[in-house]
Amino acid sequence: MKKKIIVQKYGGSSVANVERIKAVAQRITSYKNKNTDVAVVVSAMADTTDDLETLAFQISKTPADREMDLLLSTGEQISCALLAMAVRELGFDSVALTGYQVGVHTSKTHLKARVEHIDDKRLKKAFKEGKIVIMAGYQGVTEDNEITTLGRGGSDLSAVALAKAIDADVCEIYTDVDGIYTTDPRLVPAARKLKEITFDEMLEMASLGAQVMQARSIEVAKRFNIPLHVRSSYSKEEGTMIVKSVKKIEDVAVTGVTSSKNEAKITICAVPDKPGVSAQIFNAIAKAGVNVDVIVQNVSHTKKTDISFTVPKADLVKGLKATEDVAKAIGAATVLHDKDIARVSIVGSGMRSHQGIAAKMFEVLADAKINIEMIATSEISISCIIALDKADMAVKSLHKGFSLEKGK
Repeated sequence: MKKKIIVQKYGGSSVANVERIKAVAQRITSYKNKNTDVAVVVSAMADTTDDLETLAFQISKTPADREMDLLLSTGEQISCALLAMAVRELGFDSVALTGYQVGVHTSKTHLKARVEHIDDKRLKKAFKEGKIVIMAGYQGVTEDNEITTLGRGGSDLSAVALAKAIDADVCEIYTDVDGIYTTDPRLVPAARKLKEITFDEMLEMASLGAQVMQARSIEVAKRFNIPLHVRSSYSKEEGTMIVKSVKKIEDVAVTGVTSSKNEAKITICAVPDKPGVSAQIFNAIAKAGVNVDVIVQNVSHTKKTDISFTVPKADLVKGLKATEDVAKAIGAATVLHDKDIARVSIVGSGMRSHQGIAAKMFEVLADAKINIEMIATSEISISCIIALDKADMAVKSLHKGFSLEKGK
């Protein structure tokens, strides 16, 4: 009889202190028996990564990416070791392993490396010895033995990649909320918990600001069709299943509302309006390692145009430098930036078959007297860039406007 394999991931709030670590150990050991192997991925204890980043920026305004990876990866190693100790105290054999020790091989891009493959030999050996494996998430190693990290929320990606590598039967994502909601329940108490959500919808929501799961982890789960169960580490209630498809999806046009306050806008003024200029601008920004999101180019009547685009707020310094350099090279004028913006989005697979969703979104925001600066769309989402101080009001208004509350 083939043993069942369970992969569980616990976020920072789930291992925030000694009491929580002991509670997680109790839950983990309740799954372990002679017919079940358990592999656990842990994040750093709550606020640890933020604290480490703060230390780094007190030393340097632009700390080297390599050393940042070396620094930030220590957070997960602390929680990993402590959790393994707690499991042993309950009478179960366990082993704590870093990403390097497990064999999580990644690309060479520091701070946002991609998982290339995971060597399952050490894991299988530990399972044969009856051990519970506790792995430090968020990290891996290059072919040159350089430590890398997988970007914010990277422990989710570690868990999904591990589930694929060892052909796990279940991949459970434990967090401080009991599932996926129509929006952040801390902001909108009437938000409704979803029983199921599709990979596509969850990927959009994660990409657009929902902080329950990392977007890249959803991409991997979707590619290999690995169902995910998002649930609370504080209770035994069923959470939300993230799956390939959900029945009756056309009955609902909008599934959820998200916001992101980690955006910044850069504008290049008086750009020469001729072929190849946009490519030159965005190639320079890409070479600086900055991801560009929403792009708006004004209509040109004077052979000069303004181009605005958004970047992650954390990449604003790098993005600005690259933009200012390329602006000089192409003969553009001033480069402006704005950190006081946010993105608010509606997401739903049902948008494919419903008309008038964009019009209704704009109407709801207009009624709330919220100005729209930029607009972006996909097949199942619509996003608006707005003023930062209007973000929470926009989420509340849209959630109510599309009747997403409990009981609706």
